[in-house]
Amino acid sequence: NFTDIILNFRTTYVSHSGQVVYDPRSICIHYLATWFFVDLIAALPFDLLYAFNVTVTSLVHLLKTVRLLRLLRLLQKLDRYSQYSAMVLTLLMSMFALLAHWMACVWFVIGRKEMESNDPVTWDIGWLHELGKRLEVPYINNSVGGPSIRSAYIASLYFTLSSLTSVGFGNVCANTDAEKIFSICTMLIGALMHAVVFGNVTAIIQRMYSRRSLYHTRMKDLKDFIRVHRLPQQLKQRTLEYFQTTWSVNNGIDAN
Repeated sequence: NFTDIILNFRTTYVSHSGQVVYDPRSICIHYLATWFFVDLIAALPFDLLYAFNVTVTSLVHLLKTVRLLRLLRLLQKLDRYSQYSAMVLTLLMSMFALLAHWMACVWFVIGRKEMESNDPVTWDIGWLHELGKRLEVPYINNSVGGPSIRSAYIASLYFTLSSLTSVGFGNVCANTDAEKIFSICTMLIGALMHAVVFGNVTAIIQRMYSRRSLYHTRMKDLKDFIRVHRLPQQLKQRTLEYFQTTWSVNNGIDAN
């Protein structure tokens, strides 16, 4: 909101040289050159426009998607909280689910606009029209009838998740030019998500199981040592039990 914008004009930042900048003028210039316009558009009171029945165009609705760019700030700070593996993993998957939800809403709006248009080419081959025929609830007179909002949303979410994860099965597909352009954008975003989000998820999972892997490695080394030196069965059992007990106490950390 606008309070965040005011606070950002008074919030210090770290320069490229690694120094914390306290000068108010430098802070203002830096904020104006980076996140000011994104925050300004994201802070527009769209809910108030709806409350007062102010007519807004479809292009104005698209301005709300600028809020997605604010997620980049979060990605820049993930390394700071990388030790909290479970929290970061949950946060990354929540971001992915939220992005899929937003894109599913855009996909539904595209199909709805095509159904409401008078263009016979896009009306007859749009994905929403095809879904209605497949579910045996076809549209009548462009906008009457058709699948329920619930069915349309599930199909939209299914399509966006399939496209973002690059495992599309083709049963919900893009037919019109607008749908194909949106599908291309979804695939590009999906490629970016694979590089950023799933790359971090892989690293986090590896870090979560690093201690377990270290335990099995040291246990194997200990068993190899016992086999090579042919320790007696009783001493072998006591050695393994001591290792397991010590590991459970200090989790593999050398107390000495």
